[in-house]
Amino acid sequence: MSVVCPTRRQLLLGLSGAAMFSMVPSKVYASRSTKGVRRLGFYNLHTGERGQGSYWVDGNYQSEILSDFSHILRDHRRNESAPMDKRLYNLLFKLKESLNIEQEFNVISGYRSPKTNAMLAAKSSGVAKKSYHMKGMAMDIALEDVKLTDLRDAAIELKLGGVGYYPRSGFIHVDTGPVRTWS
Repeated sequence: MSVVCPTRRQLLLGLSGAAMFSMVPSKVYASRSTKGVRRLGFYNLHTGERGQGSYWVDGNYQSEILSDFSHILRDHRRNESAPMDKRLYNLLFKLKESLNIEQEFNVISGYRSPKTNAMLAAKSSGVAKKSYHMKGMAMDIALEDVKLTDLRDAAIELKLGGVGYYPRSGFIHVDTGPVRTWS
């Protein structure tokens, strides 16, 4: 049995309404990507603050939760916050899913002001002068019950951005920049 598919031109120029209608599925389903709830939790190790919530519900970002998250992830040295990249939250949600965990992320660093970043970069070669932290696109994280190597490997496997491994300091860095890794 052969199936003849009309060309775009044939569709535009000549299919009758009945023929056109038969090509439309009888049932329309919502995309799985627009349904559901994405929930995260954070514990800021420097301030002792916690925050959790459903940041995405049925395809819509929840602005109040995102504002709460930005406050918890602020530059604690200067008490400055900035909106974090939504892709970063999605990366963390997928990381949580891939590890099959529900616990909150321990946050070492979220947003960093340019002044804080310059100060840290002057003290350490491990801090990038043009860090994604200053754009709200990076976070340094750990999970209490997950080995750091497992966390790193799961983040690398996602291929959603940069992953840095800092075993002496006890965290990994994730960002929504180009896919790359470093130690």
